[in-house]
Amino acid sequence: MREIILIKNGELALKGLNRHTFEDVMIKNIKMSIKSLGQVKITKAQSTIMVEPQCEDYDMDEAAKRIGKVFGIAAFSRACVAEKNMDDILAKAPDYLKEQLESANTFKVVAKRSDKAFEYKSPDICCMTGEALLNAYPHLTVDVHNPEVTVMVEIRDYGAYIHADQLPGAGGMPVGTGGKAAILISGGIDSPVAAYMMAKRGVELTAIHFASPPYTSERAEQKVKDLLSIVAQYAGPINFIYVPFTEIQEQIARNCPDDLTTLVMRRYMMKLATAIAKNKGCDALITGESIGQVASQTMKALAVTDAATDMPVFRPLIGMDKDEIIAIARKIGTFETSVLPFEDCCTVFTPKHPRTRPKLEAVETAENMIDGVALSEVAIQNVKYERII
Repeated sequence: MREIILIKNGELALKGLNRHTFEDVMIKNIKMSIKSLGQVKITKAQSTIMVEPQCEDYDMDEAAKRIGKVFGIAAFSRACVAEKNMDDILAKAPDYLKEQLESANTFKVVAKRSDKAFEYKSPDICCMTGEALLNAYPHLTVDVHNPEVTVMVEIRDYGAYIHADQLPGAGGMPVGTGGKAAILISGGIDSPVAAYMMAKRGVELTAIHFASPPYTSERAEQKVKDLLSIVAQYAGPINFIYVPFTEIQEQIARNCPDDLTTLVMRRYMMKLATAIAKNKGCDALITGESIGQVASQTMKALAVTDAATDMPVFRPLIGMDKDEIIAIARKIGTFETSVLPFEDCCTVFTPKHPRTRPKLEAVETAENMIDGVALSEVAIQNVKYERII
């Protein structure tokens, strides 16, 4: 029995004349996500994208799992392909839907007849299919208002398709349609969620990670890579850039007022990230900050941090509380990795009483107490690059 995947667009349906451009990017992303599973044929017709395996042993379970993480998809279904005649539809529907219908008590049939030349109208298709399913599964009853299973029969120009309820897609916009941005990534809970949320808006990601060995370990670096591998299941390949930050942090700790060290550190991160992001063709920076979560994330502190860059800074978590962020982390699968107990450079040299209402002039004065230009040049010269997929 031949099986395909039918994909429905989400927000792309609202696009105008450039809708096809967005759809083409999404198709490219679908191909990339399932490339390793084998050859497929992908076609676009009547507001639906069809993924058709070209080999008999194709892993449809894994394909559906991966397609469910591609941004831009509102919903999708695994569907049986039938000939465009009722005899073949009625012969295949009971067998194909066996797993769903055996475990259900109620169902209904919905027919969509895009091909108006088909000999039966939608109500007739529903009645005939429903009768065949009731004969095959006598325990079932029809419930048109709140069925456990909705059986779909779609009559299209190129064939007939049978499937059960649609599965939810990842939503959002296809990655690659929203520009490029650099995410300042740590090993915590917040920044991987921020990366996911910006990728959901179509943004292609570059990840910049600041590390301070020996205060931070290789295991902490690997933890960040593992987090990015999870995010990449949704966002596609991510350029990972490792920035050595030890000398700058040590200079800040030795020379700056204790209550300003975190802000000076954050400003140097922003300066370095800006230089790297521009070099990589990014148009914005992304952070995982939210208002009031820690001392460096008060409104005044964030303003002081932003003054260190001339790029837009996106903070998709800015109005969320920790429980909301954790809920998304659990949903996308990053939470368990994020809570592994490895230090990152944001948690070393943390002052006991950081200033929450800083003045830019005071922070800039503290910043001038170290030779930041020379140290930044050394840091940029020693960055490491890796592709995370």
